[in-house]
Amino acid sequence: MAETSNSDLSSSHMQMAATSSSVMGSNTKPQVIYRCKKCRRIVAAQENVVSHERGEGEKCFKWKKRSGDTYDMEKELPDCSSIFVEPMKWMQPVQEGYVEEKLQCMGCKARLGSFNWAGMQCSCGAWVNPAFRLHKSRIDECHA
Repeated sequence: MAETSNSDLSSSHMQMAATSSSVMGSNTKPQVIYRCKKCRRIVAAQENVVSHERGEGEKCFKWKKRSGDTYDMEKELPDCSSIFVEPMKWMQPVQEGYVEEKLQCMGCKARLGSFNWAGMQCSCGAWVNPAFRLHKSRIDECHA
């Protein structure tokens, strides 16, 4: 059995501390949490958000495709009015096996959005499928 000296132990502790601080240092980005505007219950976190490529705005919607009117299509693209998230345990209709339904807050039953396993079109024009949409007007974005 080999004995370890105090200097060996302190150097190994220093290496572990340096490793853990470098790992923690890379994760200094503030965490974003989404809460129900009505009751402030947490409904999603940044890691639950499903990103999508921005569409071409109104040009992607059927009623604009038919008209052939290029006026207004050249305007700046609007921001997405919703966020899309992965399915979560609090989404009761998802757990019950529905294919398409509204999403309500578990705390206050306020309507937060909707979901559809077949997909939905975002306000930016991009298709997201499967889609679990939370309206930005119904949730607060909090930086922790």
